[in-house]
Amino acid sequence: MRLRPRSAPSAPDVGEPDPGHAPHAAEDRGHALRAPSPLHAFNRYEIKYLVHTSRLAALRAELRARLDLDGHAGETGYGVWSVYYDTRQLRFYWEKIEGLRFRRKLRVRHYGDRATIGDGTTVYVEIKQRVNRVTQKRRVAMPYADARLLCDGRRLAEHQPGQTAFLQEVLGLVQGLDLRPVAMTGYHREAYVGRDADLGLRVTLDHRVRGRDRDFHLGADAASTRTDTDRLRALLQERADALAEHEAIKD
Repeated sequence: MRLRPRSAPSAPDVGEPDPGHAPHAAEDRGHALRAPSPLHAFNRYEIKYLVHTSRLAALRAELRARLDLDGHAGETGYGVWSVYYDTRQLRFYWEKIEGLRFRRKLRVRHYGDRATIGDGTTVYVEIKQRVNRVTQKRRVAMPYADARLLCDGRRLAEHQPGQTAFLQEVLGLVQGLDLRPVAMTGYHREAYVGRDADLGLRVTLDHRVRGRDRDFHLGADAASTRTDTDRLRALLQERADALAEHEAIKD
């Protein structure tokens, strides 16, 4: 399948933090925002496919022939670890299952080596929402201890002035809907970016998917973690900047 833009895209999506960049300290590896704003926000279209792992080698070769490796991800990719928050009735989960045209979710996310996570490690508090076909993401970077104070302790920690409105929105969600951690996921991500006519396109290949419904500390190596070995599937996610509308054409 080829992706052909109907119009020239704007500047490419800033994507995800650089897993190998250390702007402040060693424990911050994998967490530098590419944008200088204290609130990082962007819109994009997302298309996701489930692919059997027996096809990974061929798929990887095809991607590398057509796209460039994301220079911020390196040759081997990086880990992505997330804790998701929801209501007792799993409101956000059911909104997703039912395919509501407007839906959202709250998560705390870490990029890089899970074994290095401590109170001072930079993580991202993120609201991801879907408005019709467009996915919108807003997030701020903060130390893990402050993220837990906000989402678990339901209190604001020290933060930059430009982050206040977003953090108050998160606090309002947590308090108003009585949110609590309900699931943790982790996977290994390989990232590719488009070139030439596909500039602005970003493709990620997520595999070694695992998750658990307890022991929600991002750094915990819990026995309750389950790996998706029975279905032997990987997640391929094609993501394009929301300003560049693409048409999928089968070869």
